[in-house]
Amino acid sequence: MFLTMKRPRACDGKVDFIPSEKSPPSDVEVENFFTSKYAPLISTVKMPLKELSSEERLLQKAEMYQLYMKEIPVPSERCSAIPCYSWTELGKSLKILYRQPLHYLTNIQLKQWDQAKMGTEDEDQPLDGIIHPIIAEATIWLNEEVHRRSTSHQYLARLWQDDPLHQAYIDSVVPEIYSEDP
Repeated sequence: MFLTMKRPRACDGKVDFIPSEKSPPSDVEVENFFTSKYAPLISTVKMPLKELSSEERLLQKAEMYQLYMKEIPVPSERCSAIPCYSWTELGKSLKILYRQPLHYLTNIQLKQWDQAKMGTEDEDQPLDGIIHPIIAEATIWLNEEVHRRSTSHQYLARLWQDDPLHQAYIDSVVPEIYSEDP
């Protein structure tokens, strides 16, 4: 299905699309597109991406990522106390248990907390021996909520631009809507 936008703009519930000559979509295809889970995110992407610079693409990617992460509710109920050795291990367990990604900044924060523990007298002690597992989990979710709700996509794009390995800390959350190829 090929659709092109009249003009790029944020989704306000009504989006004007003009079908291309190549493949006019059926009414069912259009309805399925608009009712899909990712339609609000797709409609905010400015087309065509091939004309954008790498910085503009990164900014757009960061915007999509932040919009998507903002839509995921932080769990309000806790399953149980999760024993863990490190912050990053606890983060991985939470991703599996709650079936949710953690924000890029939360993943970075967990790594930094593990690094900060190095050289202390408690370096070899498991995290759950230093901090109660319920408090550790609540701390992660509190940070996650801050990162999801209040991080600007411009800030994320700047961080990603300075870190060539930023993808290692981004959990797969946003479907690949566009190709990276120019």
